[in-house]
Amino acid sequence: MGPLRSFLDDGVTVFNLFVLSYFFLGNGIYTLLMLLSLRATWLHVRKMTYQGLGTLRHSPLTPPVTIVIPAWNEQQVIVDSVRSALRVDYPYLQVMVVDDGSTDQTLDHLIQSFGLIAMDGAYRPSLPTAPVRARYFNPSLPNLLVVSKERGGKPDALNVGINLCRTPYFCNLDADCLLEPDALLRLMDPIFNSGSATVVSGGIVRILNGCETRRGRVVKVGLPKTWLERFQVVEYLRSFLFGRTGWHLLGGTLIVSGAFAVFHRATVIEAGGFCHDTVTEDMDLIVQLHKWAAENNRRIRMSFTSDPVCWTECPSTLAMLAHQRRRWQLGLCQSLWKHSEILFARKYGIVGWLSFPFHSYVEGLGAAVEFVGYVLIPLGLFLHLISPGLLLLFILLGFIYGGFLSVGAVLLEELTYRRYPRLQDLLTLLLFAMLENIGYRQLVLWFRFQGVVRFLAGSRQWEKVAHVGAPAEG
Repeated sequence: MGPLRSFLDDGVTVFNLFVLSYFFLGNGIYTLLMLLSLRATWLHVRKMTYQGLGTLRHSPLTPPVTIVIPAWNEQQVIVDSVRSALRVDYPYLQVMVVDDGSTDQTLDHLIQSFGLIAMDGAYRPSLPTAPVRARYFNPSLPNLLVVSKERGGKPDALNVGINLCRTPYFCNLDADCLLEPDALLRLMDPIFNSGSATVVSGGIVRILNGCETRRGRVVKVGLPKTWLERFQVVEYLRSFLFGRTGWHLLGGTLIVSGAFAVFHRATVIEAGGFCHDTVTEDMDLIVQLHKWAAENNRRIRMSFTSDPVCWTECPSTLAMLAHQRRRWQLGLCQSLWKHSEILFARKYGIVGWLSFPFHSYVEGLGAAVEFVGYVLIPLGLFLHLISPGLLLLFILLGFIYGGFLSVGAVLLEELTYRRYPRLQDLLTLLLFAMLENIGYRQLVLWFRFQGVVRFLAGSRQWEKVAHVGAPAEG
């Protein structure tokens, strides 16, 4: 038993180092992002208080934008989403819906709701796509175009939108999303006022569940009723207010939400458009743009603004949450593996030396490391292979400090934007922030671990999340 015991001791020691390095690295980077985000968000709020958006709204130099909405079997939500997009406060706006061969009533609902008729026109693609079947418009709504195409997947639908877009910028918007009136103005502000070539501008996404809507507009903000949805509210706050803001400040943006982001059309076409070989086309495009810029010696900028609000419906059942998180993790691993030459490559700067390694180890491999840690550390304690002190450190880093970061995100939201104005909502969010790492985190970790397993198995399955729409104002 001596050699076996020695082998087990060595194996456990090595694994413990992996687990501890994962937590120390992850929590350390998140702390840095939190500190950067606190100052940046506070300064941004103060800037927008006195500067406003009047110049962008009225300037003849404001660049036109096309909102591209890819849709596949979204009959429950598509009409409200289009109404929301058409009511956006922006001076030069086009809205394009690309129906990706829906088998439900998505296209019919659009035709009936907006009085659309078929139109002729040649399709000359800059990016290869599945065939376009028809285009529809209403002369009374000249800034709305609906395109019907053969099924090719979301990246293909987005590429059709890019091909038909005639504006220098396009904004991709998920079919279940509703925009606040000035969201696009706020998203374009860093592009308009930047002295460098800003090719991507991302914004914050909030949970629509629990809010009341009327004809594509959020009229009352509230928290969802179920524990599963409330945990996701906290999760989104932490991810966007800390994660995305912090990486933007460091110049290491690797993820921009595909639900709501603006892109420079010509740059995206030069970089090859949205690819079909991952299930998270949004992240893949961001990494591809970094590669394109480095290979062509082009200096580009990617911006994230923490106050333009896009409301999106989060999964309300465990089954749909599993679909979403498995796909996100699978797509993350696919994109990181596909572009692995970026890792520690000097020409990519912060992206190659900090952001890409962090996402590879903490966000990618870390899902497997943490999941196995929850199994092996208690087992090692039971078999006397590890000390109780290590278990205590595991709990401190995995539960308590993670809760501290979530509480910090909720407090930052309260001190700045206050989208949830009621004291009861604030107290509820703080409670769920403290409880998030006890149960919910492990549940999401299990789904993410499944995503890693699917990646290793070579899966490319796109798991769709069904949307039911937000309740209308009563």
